[in-house]
Amino acid sequence: MRARVVYESMFGNTAAIAEAIAQGLGEHAAVEVLDVAAAAEVPAPVLDLLVVGGPTHAFGLSRTRTRLDAANRTDTPVVVDIGIREWLDAAFPVAPGSRAAAFGTRTAKPSWLPGSAARGAGKRLRRLGYELVEDPMDFLVDGILGPITKGELERAHAWAERLARTEADRIAHRA
Repeated sequence: MRARVVYESMFGNTAAIAEAIAQGLGEHAAVEVLDVAAAAEVPAPVLDLLVVGGPTHAFGLSRTRTRLDAANRTDTPVVVDIGIREWLDAAFPVAPGSRAAAFGTRTAKPSWLPGSAARGAGKRLRRLGYELVEDPMDFLVDGILGPITKGELERAHAWAERLARTEADRIAHRA
């Protein structure tokens, strides 16, 4: 099985979740992990599973304005001209039966805040023709800058392992 994880990250939290997801997928798949800027520069390979994720900004996927705001909160370079939203909006529709999953990071507190980058990415993936293998999944960070909430890296790994196992079984039964 071949999988690609494409992520957007400002403060390193979503990148760490993406790596945990890649490790979980890697137990059943050959996995490539790319930040969204790198993914925009390479052709889309033939994949069995695409996993896409980003941070929740202003109740959904980031925009140029929210990425500029994030860039002002850190000394780490932040790519502001492309995010998951723009990357997916520029993508071409896919072949029927293409499979994907979406994830996001969001603050743990306050827990009542609405919005999810995972749900936004999931909607865009479905519009492109992907079949989501599972409902979009959010992983929690403590505050805007992080760190990742305790146990979330392990939860991301387990989620991805479950995705990979399910997809590997589906592919094996298809053959």
